[in-house]
Amino acid sequence: MAEPQLSVRSARARELAHRLAKRERRSVAEIVERALEAYESAQTGRESAASFYARMSTDFGADVDLDALIRESRTANPGVDL
Repeated sequence: MAEPQLSVRSARARELAHRLAKRERRSVAEIVERALEAYESAQTGRESAASFYARMSTDFGADVDLDALIRESRTANPGVDL
């Protein structure tokens, strides 16, 4: 089954996507997906899972106990002041 085609009205965007795809030897769909993922992470301020794990590995070594890290920063909720 053929992949759905991306319809872009902007000739400039289409030309740029094709030029990047040719330069990086990737499909236009891969280029557009990567660009949209980068845009989403930049807009939401969230870091991708791959970059998170890469940062954890460089900061803490190969084995990271995420549960221990979460427990270290967890504090008890004082509850409602009656």
